Amino acid sequence: MSGVEWAKARLAETVAAFALLTRLPVGLIPVPWTRELRHAAWAYPLAGAAVGLIGGVTYWIVHDLGVPPVLAAIFAIFATILATGALHEDGLVDAADGLGGKSPQDRLAIMRDHRIGTYGAIALVLSLGIRISAVAYLAEPALVIGALIASGAASRAAATALMAALPQARDDGMSVAAGRASTSDAVMAFALAFVIGWLSLSFGEALAVSLGALLAAGMAGVIAASRLGGQTGDVLGASCQLAECLGLTLIVALAG
Repeated sequence: MSGVEWAKARLAETVAAFALLTRLPVGLIPVPWTRELRHAAWAYPLAGAAVGLIGGVTYWIVHDLGVPPVLAAIFAIFATILATGALHEDGLVDAADGLGGKSPQDRLAIMRDHRIGTYGAIALVLSLGIRISAVAYLAEPALVIGALIASGAASRAAATALMAALPQARDDGMSVAAGRASTSDAVMAFALAFVIGWLSLSFGEALAVSLGALLAAGMAGVIAASRLGGQTGDVLGASCQLAECLGLTLIVALAG
């Protein structure tokens, strides 16, 4: 494969990652991204960083209008939700509701039911509360932008790690369409997320966010393996939310 062909393949994989994880109009880019979907997991942190950038710039604009940090933080997180179509929030809600079932089959069936239950509502409120509170506490626009970029990138690396570590728990769905990530994809995703974090924050903060994402992936993986026998798209979305919340919390702790 020539250098040009290699670059075209990586571009197609990057576009595939954005098309899967965001609602940004990247499908208009004339590259054959649909056939690269199963090889795109390494690029998930790029999509997460872009979503974080959208949230951070939104915070900056609203903050500069004289809006208090708490209200600006709400707008920032809302912008990230719009950028993803609430993809990861939906996964968090379904996973939280489903894990309360009596058997793996019951849990998977509950996760397919998109009505929100008590566990899902609590999980969503906690996720929104943690992220909004963290952004409001950081307050300074430059720090908020860096934190959202770094946590966005690392949280998507957590999903890639789960894709590599666990088989799919069902025969259809988004996880099956995306395919299994390889170990090298997971390593590349975490390396990329760390570099993005280091460019956005200090070395220590970037390392903490990466380790937090790895911890979140491990926690989600243990629960999914024991309760479902594998991972689903909802589990991957939930792992992103867990990693992002943990990453932002660690950044706040270090900033404090």
